Amino acid sequence: MTPTDQHAAATSQPTSGWSGVALIAITYVYFLIFAQFAFLHRLAQLNIADAHLKAVMAAMALGGILFSLLAPRTEILAAPRPRLQLALTLCAAAALLTLLPLNLPASIAAAFLIGASLGTLTVTLVTHLRLWLGASNPLLKVGLGTGLGYLLCNFPPLFTASSATQSLTAAILCLAAVFVASASSSQPAVLSTEAVRSHRSAQRRALQSITPTFPQVLLAFTALIWLDSAAFFIIQSTPALKSGTWQGTAHLYLNGTLHLVAALASVYLLRRKGLSATLAAALFALAAACFLLLDPHRALLASLFYPVGVSLYSVALVAYPAFLSPAQTLAQRARQAGLLYAIGGWCGSAMGIGMGQNLGHIPPLFVLFAAALILAPQLLQTRRRELLATAAVLLVAAAAWSAQRALTSAPPPLTQIQRGRRVYISEGCINCHSQYVRPNTPDVLLWGPTQTLASLRAEQPPLIGNRRQGPDLSQVGSRRSPLWLRAHFYSPPQVSHDSIMPSYAYLFRTQQGTGSHAADTRGDDLIAYLQTLRPQDPDQDLAHLLAQRSWQPSPADYATATAAHGEQLFTAECATCHAANGATRNQWRTSFRRLPPIPAIGPLLDIPSQPGTPRRDRLAQIIKFGIPGTDMPGHEYLPDADVASLTLWLQQIIPHPNSPSIRPIPHGDIQ
Repeated sequence: MTPTDQHAAATSQPTSGWSGVALIAITYVYFLIFAQFAFLHRLAQLNIADAHLKAVMAAMALGGILFSLLAPRTEILAAPRPRLQLALTLCAAAALLTLLPLNLPASIAAAFLIGASLGTLTVTLVTHLRLWLGASNPLLKVGLGTGLGYLLCNFPPLFTASSATQSLTAAILCLAAVFVASASSSQPAVLSTEAVRSHRSAQRRALQSITPTFPQVLLAFTALIWLDSAAFFIIQSTPALKSGTWQGTAHLYLNGTLHLVAALASVYLLRRKGLSATLAAALFALAAACFLLLDPHRALLASLFYPVGVSLYSVALVAYPAFLSPAQTLAQRARQAGLLYAIGGWCGSAMGIGMGQNLGHIPPLFVLFAAALILAPQLLQTRRRELLATAAVLLVAAAAWSAQRALTSAPPPLTQIQRGRRVYISEGCINCHSQYVRPNTPDVLLWGPTQTLASLRAEQPPLIGNRRQGPDLSQVGSRRSPLWLRAHFYSPPQVSHDSIMPSYAYLFRTQQGTGSHAADTRGDDLIAYLQTLRPQDPDQDLAHLLAQRSWQPSPADYATATAAHGEQLFTAECATCHAANGATRNQWRTSFRRLPPIPAIGPLLDIPSQPGTPRRDRLAQIIKFGIPGTDMPGHEYLPDADVASLTLWLQQIIPHPNSPSIRPIPHGDIQ
């Protein structure tokens, strides 16, 4: 059997091809949802940032580059099916490993495993893709797999899920893919030499445009991935851009749909116009997105071009090394795939992210340079008249764009509160917190006065929320001080016992730029916005405070309450501020308006000094609703019986005689 016959024997299958579609989609989901989202969020939860974060991500890139290059050359598990299954198993193991409480060395090891398993998976899959796609319409199946992968990545419940859920989902999908991979046939049908030649001739006729050489293809994909990664990082790191591109259910569904449609369009372009034309179309879409991202007000328009450009080249990125490359043997095809993913994929992605970090934008000159790399093969072989016409069109377009930029005045800068509202949207706070007090419910006592529907609808966009996993925030500025909010963002369980909210300490960290260190203002901006969420009607606000001052646990609550249970509650809920060695007390000691008193020592300035019912009721009100105008928060989520138990315990330990006291704070004194 000739080498051509052997190649045909290894690529012609009687399978339906759906296993190949599933493997492509799962690979994209693993890389995009887990490696680019969940793993980074997990590192933030582990407080791995700045130089340590760069070391972890460098380990992932090193693993990806090394094993992309080694996969075609190693003889270990030479058969494609067991090698692919091993790579998928290691991918699942890496995703599950990140669910553990990792330190820096373990995070570096996990990152290297992610890169190594992905490098092996991608090169093995594309080299032997015909084993799972079959011989019928392989290009269409590549487009479907790519489009469905991106569509699933933009599925709102998955995109907005916690990092743990995303990691677990990625692991489950990889383990499922292990069984999907077994669907390849071990004894494929053999095509004759004549049939193989006929197939390749038809393929060349379908790809009737100018065929670039492999080095040209490598440079083109590297430039496209560089642009994609830089744009992705800039959008993800800029709240104004993130909120205008892929924040919100409607945006996510639109992005997923655009990805799927563009992937199918890529199939059409590859069949009818060829690889060069497809890459050129991807370039124009990504270039348009990059230019539009220079202005945050055009982020919505950029969000239409970006997914189109990404899916156009992503289909080609799979199809080219799988069966569009002119490689004559599987070994040559595998080496090309390894180089393409090591240099174009991993190095291009790393350079794009570095550009986004250091510059914060994509320079127009770089976009033009990338265009030159991608369009050069076509332009060099285009007739002179067509070349001059193309150049004229590009010059006119560049002049029009420059004139438009010059004539359009720069929009006024956002205020801190406006920036904070965008952070609230971009960080997904709406997924767990409402800004709507339900009328005629216990919400009114706990969270504050209600708003009119007209005022809610006037917000752009409205942030009412569709579910409530945490407390309502519509009046949080009157219930929580800036210091409490900051401490809560740093470590929610430290100040709110049993809180499931993740840490947002990264919103306050120092960013390392080119020779300078700048504080990230997103955390302060978010706090400034939350402080504006206060009752707008003074009469309603006063009525609400009076209702809280008249509240007290019922006699039945006190009948079931015990001081012993109150002591347990104090340790869990209060000791972080009111014990001498409390974590929050020590961490933020110099930031408190007034250092929280230790109950057994005092002084307690906000309750009556003499024992009795008024003293007990005031204690209960402070536990339940806090002290407005101070750093003392309420514990609105505690059942009344727990408030009663905590009150009984505090009555036992607070000194009774001669304790200093002042009048309760009137409404007009609240700042």
